[in-house]
Amino acid sequence: MLVFLTTLATVVWGLLLAFHGRFWQAGPILRHARPKGAPPVTVVVPARDEAESIERALSTLLAQDYDGRYRIVMTDDGSTDGTGTLARNLPDPQGKLTIVKGAPRPDAEWSGKLWAVQQAVARVQADDPQDEGYILFTDADIEHDPQHVATLVAKAEADGLDMVSEMVELNCESPAERALVPAFVFFFALLYPFARVADPKSPTAAAAGGTILLRRSALARIGGIESLRGALIDDCTLAAHVKRSGGRLYLGHSCLARSIRPYPHPRDIWRMIARTAYVQLHYSPLMLAGTVLGMVLVWMLPMLVALFGKGTARKLAFVAWAASMGSYVPTLKRFRMSPLWAISLPAVALFYTAATVGSAMDYHRGRGVQWKNRAYRDATHAG
Repeated sequence: MLVFLTTLATVVWGLLLAFHGRFWQAGPILRHARPKGAPPVTVVVPARDEAESIERALSTLLAQDYDGRYRIVMTDDGSTDGTGTLARNLPDPQGKLTIVKGAPRPDAEWSGKLWAVQQAVARVQADDPQDEGYILFTDADIEHDPQHVATLVAKAEADGLDMVSEMVELNCESPAERALVPAFVFFFALLYPFARVADPKSPTAAAAGGTILLRRSALARIGGIESLRGALIDDCTLAAHVKRSGGRLYLGHSCLARSIRPYPHPRDIWRMIARTAYVQLHYSPLMLAGTVLGMVLVWMLPMLVALFGKGTARKLAFVAWAASMGSYVPTLKRFRMSPLWAISLPAVALFYTAATVGSAMDYHRGRGVQWKNRAYRDATHAG
């Protein structure tokens, strides 16, 4: 039985490395660039209780070096910590920043974040009804290099893209972050290989919510933000809608935008995973069982058999374990970490598996998805 299982694990790894969109590569990175033209850009920032980061985030957006018409619309989504006041007090001599006071959700079908985004987009459309230029969706805990917006627009204009999205640089300083955060990026790329996202012939679609530059015409084509209203994995849902409508996508890593939200403890990263893990599995116990079995087969069994097994099973397990560790090294290099961290990958996979099971348990206990002091029991998934 062990020979069969380790053979299966080895075959799976061979197929992943050879035919799964080169997920294991470090991924594309955009460098400083300027577009030939300067179409109008509006940045949309939903913010709820972001007092710790909002000044840094908005200051970097106000400092963008962009030649075209440029503005920022932030929705203060019922903050109780002074987020809106801090934003209004920022120096803004050119009047680029507009702050929308968020209204209560009209019904339970809307997720809180998307309702905040919808209100900002509605303000954009009211002020400028022509579907020209781009909207940049970003979070209130991201800081941007002064050339970031120009670089994103340059990529979209040069390649005729409807969406340009980047995974921002994540904090990786605390012991918990160093042990667990690189794997978040790695597993995301495994789920959504960047090469397949960019391939118009592939149905794979994904985006990273920290940076999504979208043509306004593409947003209108899919029916606006309202078409996503119940999505909890809103970035990937948006990407799926755009790609299904015929849009072209780009997804890569950013060296021009950084998250300023820390995850100092394992429990913080657990909550980040558990928030949407079961949503990703369509709330299906069958898919959860398959995911757990797959994680054990691909990540944990090879290490255990390689260390404690014998004969052919042990040799095959070494091959599968080496393949898994080798695939992780490019991600570790991106985080400027030693390749030796790859040895910990089975333990990290166990942590992510446990958080996914915890996400399912929360759902079936009636807690649903917990985020920003809101709970969602029956929202939609990523597609």
